[in-house]
Amino acid sequence: MTSPILLTGGTGTLGRLVVPLLRDAGCQVRVLSRRGHEPGDGIEYVTGDLLKGEGAESAVDGAETVLHLAGGPRGDDEATRNLVRAASRAGVRHLVYISVIGADRMPLGYFRTQLAAERAVADSGLPWTTLRAAQFHDLVLKVVRAMAKLPVIPVPGGLRFQPVDPHEVAARLVELTLGRPAGRVSDLAGPKVYGMAELSREYLRACGRRRLMMPVRMPGKVGRAYRAGENLSLEGATVGRRTWEDFLAERVR
Repeated sequence: MTSPILLTGGTGTLGRLVVPLLRDAGCQVRVLSRRGHEPGDGIEYVTGDLLKGEGAESAVDGAETVLHLAGGPRGDDEATRNLVRAASRAGVRHLVYISVIGADRMPLGYFRTQLAAERAVADSGLPWTTLRAAQFHDLVLKVVRAMAKLPVIPVPGGLRFQPVDPHEVAARLVELTLGRPAGRVSDLAGPKVYGMAELSREYLRACGRRRLMMPVRMPGKVGRAYRAGENLSLEGATVGRRTWEDFLAERVR
C-alpha cells in the first residue's frame, strides 16, 4: 500500500495499539492529532481539530483509506461529518469507523451521538466499514475503581457489561482496514457478561480489599434499557478471548 492510511485518534488508548499493527503490516501511517508531533518510524503527523473542522483537508490529502477512531464526551457526530466531507472531496476509497454496541438502542446522549456519526459514515457515499465494540476493560476498571473508593459500593440492579480487550479491538480494526469495505460488520464483545457486583468483587479480590455493597435501582428509560441488556450483544457478535479476570491479573497488583 503506497498511499498513507489516515488515522484519527492515533494517540488515544485504541490508536496507540493500532499504529504499530499497521506499521508491522508495512503501511505508511498518517495521524491526525490536535497537538504537534515529530514524524518518525514511518509515521507522519498532521495537526488539526475535527470538531472545529480544522486540518481535515490536509489530513485526507493523498490518503485512500481513513480509520476514524477519534472521539470524546461530546461532538463526535459533528467531528465525523467534518471528516466525511473532507474525505468525500478527496476521493477516499475506504472509511472505517469504530462505534459502540447499543448505539441505536441506548437512550443516552453519548450513544445517540455515536449513532449519528455512524449514519454520517453510511450516508457519505464512500465505501465504508463500521465496527461496534463493547466497553473496554480499561473503562470498566475506571468505573469500579472510582466506586471502590466509597465506603459502600452502590450496585445498580440489572447493570451489566461485556468488557472487551482493546488489543483485540485494535487487531480487528486493522484487519478490517486492510480488507475490502464491508458496511456494518458483526459486533465485537468480550467473552463474558458481568453484573456490576461481579465486576466489583473481582476488582476488590485482585486488590486484596473489602467493601460492603448496596443494591440500588436505576430509574427511568436508562434503567429499563440497561436491565433489558440494550448495551450488550448477546447473539451474533464476534467474541474476544481475554476476560475481566485475565485483565485484572495483569493490571492490578
